[in-house]
Amino acid sequence: MKISEIQVSYSTNKLNKIKISNTEDLYSVVLKNWNLNTIELFEEAKIILLNNNNSILGIYNLSKGGVSSTIIDIRLILSIALKTNSSAIILIHNHPSGNLNPSKNDLEITKTTKEACNLLNIKLLDHLIVSKNGYYSFLKEGILTK
Repeated sequence: MKISEIQVSYSTNKLNKIKISNTEDLYSVVLKNWNLNTIELFEEAKIILLNNNNSILGIYNLSKGGVSSTIIDIRLILSIALKTNSSAIILIHNHPSGNLNPSKNDLEITKTTKEACNLLNIKLLDHLIVSKNGYYSFLKEGILTK
């Protein structure tokens, strides 16, 4: 019985990568890569993939959900990070309501993602909750340092 062959590929073609050095720059990059017509319509989750120099390799759209939630699959996050040879990731999602306070589920997914990343020597640099008018940074609020 013949089995399917699995192919994994990765390429980057951008010579001048954007380096992330603070959350304000990160938020600016996120907004430029988000459909602002839907940011208040439904919840989405994305990850930014970074190299060892904190330069952006790319952004990956994880999921689109409803008005109050979306699925964040840690296995998918880690598989994308590994396939792209990322040294670090930043998790991002929006709250269509505009309320930037993290939910209990947001706190739990951040904790679990950080633990999983640590096992694979990938840094979870931040988790941003975004809206058109601002952001909440888990790093800035000290949640990722606990």
